[in-house]
This record gives sequence, structure tokens and C-alpha cells, in this order.
Amino acid sequence: MRDAYHEELDSIGEGLVDMARLVGSAIGRATTAILDADLKLAESVIAADEKVDDLQRELESRAIALLARQQPVATDLRIVVTSLRMSADLERSGDLAQHVAKLARLRFPVSAVPRDLHATILEMGQLAQRLMAKAGEVIITKDVDLALQLEQDDDAMDLLHRTLFQHLMDDRWKHGIETAVDVTLLGRYYERFADHAVSVAKRVVYLVTGEHADEIMQQQDTVEGA
Repeated sequence: MRDAYHEELDSIGEGLVDMARLVGSAIGRATTAILDADLKLAESVIAADEKVDDLQRELESRAIALLARQQPVATDLRIVVTSLRMSADLERSGDLAQHVAKLARLRFPVSAVPRDLHATILEMGQLAQRLMAKAGEVIITKDVDLALQLEQDDDAMDLLHRTLFQHLMDDRWKHGIETAVDVTLLGRYYERFADHAVSVAKRVVYLVTGEHADEIMQQQDTVEGA
């Protein structure tokens, strides 16, 4: 019974990795769709989000069933509860990728992104994909140091987000209000996607150590400053 129980716990972890892989791919493809005004690709991203939702519902059902059957305590309870929270983060990430694709579909046959911002949006999309890939790796390896690095990696996304706003606030902006709204939404989608990747990594830190990532980072800063 205990072997079957731990196999089920491992299976939930594998499902989380699958979700991370799917949403990472989705944000990459959605970025291509919005920059290239690729309607077919946008539609495929929108449709594929249903698989992420199905995985999330399946993981949730299995985790709740484990709680009911096994009544886990201590570390095992932490694994189940944390897995539920990670699956919610990953499902929301999939929704954000879908939002990018829906904006691409809305503005077809033209790109929602002005040519002079293509490089910035491309960089945001690539960074979002890398962050989610690293979050997936953290789920597999339970590497606390790698998990804590994601917070620093996310600083680059915040910088790109600020760069977008600088363009929007520039007196030389010539693309109109509708495009300004589109770009504002895109920036928010990518920023939130990155935040969810960081959140997944932080939850792994808690799963492994029983401590919150922010507390560990604060302790490290105190030691380094001493």
C-alpha cells in the first residue's frame, strides 16, 4: 500500500512537469503567433489550453483522493498541498498564454505589436519560456538553489516590462490608443506568466525545506551582509 501511495505521489509530480512543459511551449508559440499574425498558430494555442485544464483537474482529483484515503501528515501532506497550489499556478500560466494567442486572433490579419516593439516582445516571450522550463526542472530535481535563482531571473522580465511602459509614455508614440492598450495587456500577461513560474519554484523550496523562499533569501542576505 505504501509503495502504491508513493507511486501516486510521484505520478502527481510527473503531471506537474507535463503541465510546465505544455504551458512553456504555449507561451513560446503564442509569442510567435502575435508577432507574425499567425492565425492558425494562435488557434492551436487556444485549443491546446484545454489539455492543460484537463491535467489540472486530473491532478486536483488525484491529490484530493490521496488526502481522503491516506490522510498524510508532515512531509507527505506538504507534498500534496503544495502540488495542488503548483497545479493552480501552472493552469493560470496556460490561461495567460491563451490570452496572448487570443489577442493575436483578435488583431489578425495584422500584428498587434508595432514593428519597433517586436524585439522587446520576442525577448519577453523567450524569457517566459526559459523561466517555465527552469521551473519544470526545479519540480524534477527539487534543487533549492536553482529554485531561488528564478527570483533573480524574473528581474529581467520586470526590466522588459518597464521598457514597454517607457515606449508607451514617450511623446513620440505614434501607434494610437488601441495599440497602446494591446501592448499594455501583453506586458501584463508576460509579467504574470513569469510570476507564476517563480511561484512554482518557491513552492518547491517550501516542499523541500518547510521554509518559505523569501525567508531563506532573507537569511542568506543577512549572512552575506554580516
